Amino acid sequence: MRTDDWHLTEDVDEFLARAGEFLRSRPALHTTPLSVTEKLRTQGTEGVLFGRLERGGEVGATFYRLPSRGLSVTSLRPEQADALAAHLVSLGHSLPWVTADHDTATAFAEAWRRHTGATPTVRVRLHLYRLGTLTPPEPHPQGRGRLVGEEDHEHLMGWCREFAADVEEAVTIDAASWAGTRFAEKRYTYWETPDGTPVSMAGVNPMVGGQVRVDPVYTPAHLRGRGYAGAVTAEVSRAALAAGAEEVVLYTNAANPTSNALYQRLGFVRLTDVTVYDLT
Repeated sequence: MRTDDWHLTEDVDEFLARAGEFLRSRPALHTTPLSVTEKLRTQGTEGVLFGRLERGGEVGATFYRLPSRGLSVTSLRPEQADALAAHLVSLGHSLPWVTADHDTATAFAEAWRRHTGATPTVRVRLHLYRLGTLTPPEPHPQGRGRLVGEEDHEHLMGWCREFAADVEEAVTIDAASWAGTRFAEKRYTYWETPDGTPVSMAGVNPMVGGQVRVDPVYTPAHLRGRGYAGAVTAEVSRAALAAGAEEVVLYTNAANPTSNALYQRLGFVRLTDVTVYDLT
């Protein structure tokens, strides 16, 4: 495997012109790079590095790295992962972490260890699910879904802060920082009880390449176990399909049996496992 098969650029338009078709060929599997590159295309890419693995005019893999962040890479064979690690090391890049499907992340982390002496440690394991046949929750809680409006913004930010704390995500969420967070680009739906009280929420990323990603799903701790998360997830999934989405996907923490069981009952089918390695 030659390292010069990897082509690096900081130009997102150049990257998508060569690699966009590859990413759209498997939209569910490539949900994150599709949504991230679309956001960067519209909001700017200063300091972002993109890469594509290309041979004979065919793109077989891609990666991106945000400023001061780790590497997000599509599926690679072990020798491809080794070539990428060697190439990045030769160019003087340092990486705090890598995220990919489990086999790719493991191969890259091991290659990074060989080339740098770093000690990889698993930060988190995730499951990526794709919706098959949507099955409404049973029993179905009373209430309805409602799109979140501007009048809900303070409340929404509060719930996003609580969600981030639950998943140990280091982020500041307030009026000044909101636009720069990953939460700002989403469309949110509340599940409300019959008296109009919000009890759960789900966000959905903009549709790119025919896929949408449900994220985040949050119910305050004292309201859990009543079916609200299932109801709001089914609501946003149904709305996405009605709006023309061909694929609806979501991530779960592999260590959370409750959420995994919930989404499977709703008709989500596990597509792949994702691992994040810290490269200390």
